[in-house]
Amino acid sequence: MKIEAITLREIRMPLVKPFQTSFGTTTDRRILLVEIKGEGLTGWGECVAGEHPYFSDETIDTAWIVSLQELVPALANGDPEHGGKCPTIFRQVRGHRMAKAALENAVWDLEAQMRGIALSELLGGIRETIPCGVSIGIQPTLEGQLAEVEREVEAGYQRIKLKCKPGWDIRVFEAVRNRWPDIMLSCDANSAYRMNDIEHLVDFEKFNLLMIEQPLWSDDFYFHSLLQKRLKTAICLDESIRNRRDALAAIEMESCRIINIKNGRVGGFSEAIAVHNAAQERGIPVWCGGMLETGIGRAHNIALSSLENFSLPGDVSASKRYWKEDIIEPEVTVSTEGEITVPQGVGRGFEVREDLIEKLTVRKEEVRALALA
Repeated sequence: MKIEAITLREIRMPLVKPFQTSFGTTTDRRILLVEIKGEGLTGWGECVAGEHPYFSDETIDTAWIVSLQELVPALANGDPEHGGKCPTIFRQVRGHRMAKAALENAVWDLEAQMRGIALSELLGGIRETIPCGVSIGIQPTLEGQLAEVEREVEAGYQRIKLKCKPGWDIRVFEAVRNRWPDIMLSCDANSAYRMNDIEHLVDFEKFNLLMIEQPLWSDDFYFHSLLQKRLKTAICLDESIRNRRDALAAIEMESCRIINIKNGRVGGFSEAIAVHNAAQERGIPVWCGGMLETGIGRAHNIALSSLENFSLPGDVSASKRYWKEDIIEPEVTVSTEGEITVPQGVGRGFEVREDLIEKLTVRKEEVRALALA
C-alpha cells in the first residue's frame, strides 16, 4: 500500500443537546479527523480524544501534536501492507492509543476499498444487523431524565444505559424501573465510586441491571474483582481495558463479566479484534461503546460491531441523537426494532461529505509522503 498524503483536520460541531457524565458536561466537540490518500483512494479515520484529559489522559491537542510529529511520518514512510501492520509501525511511541487508532482505522478503511470489499468483511464481521442501545446523559431534573428515557424507549432502542454518579443513582433507577419494569437497563459510573461506596453499590442489585459499567477507578482490576464477588449483577469494564493483556488480566481476576470495547480506547481495529477474540474464547460477551463520534467514527463502530461476540446492544446509536447534520451520507439510522443494518458496499459504506468537512475545519495540516522520503 503506497501512501501519498496524510491530512489532519480539526473540525468543530455542536451537539444537539448537552451530554453530561460523572466528570462533566459536553456541549460541542472539537474533533480530529484523518484523511489518508493512497492508490487513488481515500481512507478516513476519527480520533475520539476529548477536549480535556478526563476520560483518558489524551486530548485532541496531544493527539494532534503526537500524530504530526511522530505517527504520521512513521506511517507515511512505513508503506503498510495492511491495517494490521500499523501497531508495529507505531510501536516506538508509547501510549497515545486514540491518536494511533485514528490513523490505523483510516488505513483499514483504505484497504477495504482497495480490495473491493466491505470494511466489516475485512475485519471478519458476520452480522448483517447489529443491536443498538443508547447512552443517556445525566439530566438537570428527574422529570427530564424520565422524558429522555421515554423518548429512546419509544424509538426502539434495545438497551437503555443511564449515566450515574453519587447522588444521582438510586432514585433515578427506581423511577425508571417503576415506569418501565421490563426494559433492558444498565448504568455507567465512569469511575465515580470508591470502595467505601460498596454497600451503596450492592443496593443497585434490586433494579435488575444488565451491568454496572466501570464503577471504580479507571485503571483498576483488583478492587473491581473484590466488588464483583459481592455482586450478582455483572460489572462491565471500560476505561480499564486498554489492550488484550488488560482483558486477559481482568477475566483471570474475575474483575468483570462483560467488556466494553471502544475502538479508540484500545488503539484501533487490530487491538479491538484481539480483545474481542480473547473475550470470546473465554465466554465473556462484549459490546461497542460510543465516544460522541461523528459519522466517520460511527461507521467504523458499526463495522467492528459486526464481529460475532458483539452480542449485547452497543452505544452505536443514530446520528440525529447527536448532530443536526452529520458529515456522512446517508446518516446512521436505527430501525424501530432497535437495529442498524451493516453496510455491505465497498469500504466503510457511507460517503464522507468533504464539502461540509471543509466548512467545519478550523485547522488543517497535510503531509505528503514524498516530502518525508
